[in-house]
Formats: sequence, structure tokens, C-alpha cells
Amino acid sequence: MGFRLEGIFPAALLPLLLTMILFLGPLMQLSMDCPCDLTDGLKVVLAPRSWARCLTDMRWLRNQVIAPLTEELVFRACMLPMLAPCTGLGPAVFTCPLFFGVAHFHHIIEQLRFRQSSVGSIFLSAAFQFSYTAVFGAYTAFLFIRTGHLIGPVLCHSFCNYMGFPAVCAALEHPQKWLLLAGYALGVGLFLLLLQPLTDPKLYGSLPLCVLLERTGASETLLCS
Repeated sequence: MGFRLEGIFPAALLPLLLTMILFLGPLMQLSMDCPCDLTDGLKVVLAPRSWARCLTDMRWLRNQVIAPLTEELVFRACMLPMLAPCTGLGPAVFTCPLFFGVAHFHHIIEQLRFRQSSVGSIFLSAAFQFSYTAVFGAYTAFLFIRTGHLIGPVLCHSFCNYMGFPAVCAALEHPQKWLLLAGYALGVGLFLLLLQPLTDPKLYGSLPLCVLLERTGASETLLCS
């Protein structure tokens, strides 16, 4: 289930670094639009008072701690070891996120109940959310298998909840849009280039899910090596 000490430090740092590289464009956009400079921003981030305020904010705890931990525990740590022996690792990576995407359909009920928008736009929004949560679920399933740890997917999930979906439309209207678009493109390019090296199983020790499949007689070499 990804709870182990072997290789825990690279498993915590490298997947998060990889995800931050993917979000290079949005991070640049956030930095450009932030009224404070880097020094002031670091002071706020490192201030104990800021963390105390966050830890008493139930919405922050839900989005940054509870949801990432519980969702990754259920849909990666619990579901993948059950699916993989039946389907193989590859199909499990793409099947598991479908359940993860469907689990977010409760937002439709909330929006319909409070009449927050028209029915058509609510279902269109739900279809879009299902699509990107399924893609994100496949990515964290890949991380879970390749690192053998739960901590990487949880930290990446928390980071993505904080960042939200990239504001591409806002970037296109930004005064420095060409610099931002270059950042978006560079981030995606570096992410694709570093995806395999930074998730190399050799960095993380033995992979429990791959060991489990070996014991059941399944042959999985692509994701396990």
C-alpha cells in the first residue's frame, strides 16, 4: 500500500519536483501576478502564524491534507493492488482513474441543488472535470507503481489542488503572454523528458506492487523497470 521507509526521501521529493516542472507556466503566471516579491513570499510561507492559520482553516485542511490523503489511499494504495493482479499494471493505471473521476460526480448534485448554473453548463463542467481528474488519476497511479510509495502521489495531489487547473485563457490575455506560453511549453517538454528518469524504480528500492505481481505469476516489465 506504499507505506515503507525504503526510498522515502526521493519518493517524496522527485515526483513533486516533476509535477512542479509540469506546472512551470502556471507557477510563472502566479509569480508575475503576485503583488509581493520572492523574499516577502518566502517569509509568509515560512511564518509559523501562516501555518497555524492554515491548520485551523477547514477548507484548507480538506483541500490540501484530507482529500489528497484519503483519495490517494483509496484509489491508488487500496484499489491498484486489487486491480493489477486481475488486469495487469497497464490496464489498472487507466481503469483506476475512471473510478476516481466518477467519485467527483457529487459536484453535479450540489450544483443542481443550489441552481448554480444551467443544467447544460453543469453537465459540461462535470464532463470536463471527469476528464482531467481521470488524466491526473492515471498520472498518480503511474507514480504509485513506479515509486512504490504513497507519499509522492499525496504530495502531488495536494500541490495540484492548490494550483488548480492551469489558467491558459488568462495566460493568452496576459501582458507577457509570449513569455508565459514559452514557460508552459518548456514545462510540458521538460516533464515529458524527465518523466522516465525521475520515476526510475532503481531510485526507490523494491516495488511492492511489482513483487506482488511476480508472486502471482504475472509478467510486468514495462512499468516495473
